[in-house]
Amino acid sequence: MSAGHTAVTTPVPGEPVIVCETPQDECGVRDVLDRLGDKWSVYVVVELASGIRRFKELQRAIPGDISQRMLTLTVRRLERDGLVKRTVYPTVPPQVEYELTEMGHSLTHLVKALADWSIAHRPAIAASHAAWDAAHTEPTTTA
Repeated sequence: MSAGHTAVTTPVPGEPVIVCETPQDECGVRDVLDRLGDKWSVYVVVELASGIRRFKELQRAIPGDISQRMLTLTVRRLERDGLVKRTVYPTVPPQVEYELTEMGHSLTHLVKALADWSIAHRPAIAASHAAWDAAHTEPTTTA
């Protein structure tokens, strides 16, 4: 988070969870959430947590059939953020490997915690979806 971040607080009704120096200061949270909230970044981080991967290995391992262009953009962004290290070997054709940096590895426990939370709450979320859908679906009429 940015230098403007002053504290992460225990949630209190009516008060923000993250306190910044000024209301306009986003404390760097938006940048991190934008990166980790995109469709592919978490998959890349999870896969690289297992070790070094070549580009095609990484592409095959990510569920959802990520395109070569989208994977290239995703790893470049993660590299720019300091989460992924890219190593190019001078071979023909060039061999490229990706791995998490120390900072990238420090993120994996948070991703695991989010995944664990998601799994634990999946039934409750599904039940909530069903209840909301039932309450907000207009009945169909037959003519």
